Amino acid sequence: MNKGISKILLIIIIVLIAVSIVAAILFWPTPPPPPTKKYVLSIAVSPEGTGNTNPESGAHVYEEGTKVSVSASPASGYTFVHWILDGKIAGNKTSIEVTMDKNHTLIAVFKKVTVVEEVVLRVITRHGYDILDVAKEKFLSSSIAKKYHIKDIKWLSVDPGQWVDIIKASATKPGQEIDVAWGGGPTLFDILIRYNLLSPFNLSEALEAANQIPDELSGAAMKRIRDGKIYWVAAAISSFGFTTNKDVLNKANLPRPTKWIDLANETYAATLPIPSVGVADPTKSTSNTRMYEIILQDYGWEKGWIIITLMGANAKIYDQSGLVRDAAIRGDVAVGITIDFYGYTAQLQNPELCEYIIPTDGSIVNGDPIALLSTSKHAKAAQAFIAWVISVEGQKIWLDKRVNRMPVNPGVFDTPEGKERTDLEAAYNRTLQALVINFSDDLALSYERAMQWFFYATITKAHTDLQSTWEMLAKARLQGKISQQDFNRLINELANPLLFNFTDPSTGKNTVFSQSYAQSINDKLFTDVNYRKQLVNIWQRAASARYKKVADELKALLGGS
Repeated sequence: MNKGISKILLIIIIVLIAVSIVAAILFWPTPPPPPTKKYVLSIAVSPEGTGNTNPESGAHVYEEGTKVSVSASPASGYTFVHWILDGKIAGNKTSIEVTMDKNHTLIAVFKKVTVVEEVVLRVITRHGYDILDVAKEKFLSSSIAKKYHIKDIKWLSVDPGQWVDIIKASATKPGQEIDVAWGGGPTLFDILIRYNLLSPFNLSEALEAANQIPDELSGAAMKRIRDGKIYWVAAAISSFGFTTNKDVLNKANLPRPTKWIDLANETYAATLPIPSVGVADPTKSTSNTRMYEIILQDYGWEKGWIIITLMGANAKIYDQSGLVRDAAIRGDVAVGITIDFYGYTAQLQNPELCEYIIPTDGSIVNGDPIALLSTSKHAKAAQAFIAWVISVEGQKIWLDKRVNRMPVNPGVFDTPEGKERTDLEAAYNRTLQALVINFSDDLALSYERAMQWFFYATITKAHTDLQSTWEMLAKARLQGKISQQDFNRLINELANPLLFNFTDPSTGKNTVFSQSYAQSINDKLFTDVNYRKQLVNIWQRAASARYKKVADELKALLGGS
């Protein structure tokens, strides 16, 4: 075989081998793939701290190597804490990614959200904003306010005659319920007890603070306790007397008053028709109400009303006791009847001009209360505020020179702030040592409403007729134109309540304004507005007629001049 043929055969053989190899590669059967691994991801939720799990999404099967993303979606009232992956904490972000390289157990841990209600207290009060602004600032920064989550206080400054109606009405307005009553005198708070508007203390902090307050001072109640339960406690103490303007007294040649009766004598009528005395209407002022009650119990019903009537005749009558104080400071009047802290503030601010005097014919130490209202929806927080007010810390508000009141908790004078107010501590001790009359809260309460409206009708409403008659009568005596005997007789006709005749609109009977009659109509004046309006009109007309009759008698004595 020649070489050419041999090469051709070799090439053919190589091609056949190559084709066989390619065919083998192209047509050789592919072996089956190995089986895919699958793993289980179990997802559960668990309340924090319990270890108990409840299926949320159950168990899910994923192929090996899969990356699974899971997000936590807490139910309402819950918050996410952390993940637990295969028994170990695996992060606290709300999403997690798990690589499926084996079976996994994933637990989402949640905890219940504790919703803390931030409390806004609503306080009905007779205090001025000089006190309230200081109290609010100090209390809201206190630890007890934070403990009971109190974020604000809303003050409701309301005339005392409207307290009962407004407190009752608040109970029918969700979110507007009133929590605390503060300031206004014990008789106002005893009225709230009568209407079942006070609740007894039961919070430990309030009871502990109340135990720091004496049950009474100088014979006056500092707490009202019924069946062993505390319904109100004094937050401050006070006395009642005069704030004088020395400059006006000197210029008018008027004597420095030392007794209640001094303000009812003819000497203080010498400046009329410009009044030298300032008083407030008792239907608008609880402190002046208390002063008139002091006079009635000090001098008796008959003589007490004569003094009150002539004091009113000598006076300009204001709507608020604070206006009386301001009038004395400005010099509009020579003397105003005021609660002590008004007088001490005037004296502190104007030491050369003003003086506060406790009457030597008697005053009382009064506890000015604070109480929990039955309408409160935040009873614990409300009592926390009460506890702070009567604690040593809260009593520091009275030491502020813008406030200037006497604390009920004497422990405050042992604090650094208290040691700086030696003047107030001296006033405190002087008040406790003053002549204190035998005063009955129960007696005052038994005729209080009748006393207030009788004053309003016969002195405030009929003031022009009263003052003009008294001016003529007093000046006739000062000028020696009538005898002391005639003067006393005409005063009796002018001001004695037992000579005041009128017809009761309910019974139709003719009567006089005796203490027993006042007590008999006292409750009716609370409950029957129409009766009260009728009676006030009858009293006003009868009073004006009475004053004009005395004026006519005086003119006759003076020979018609």
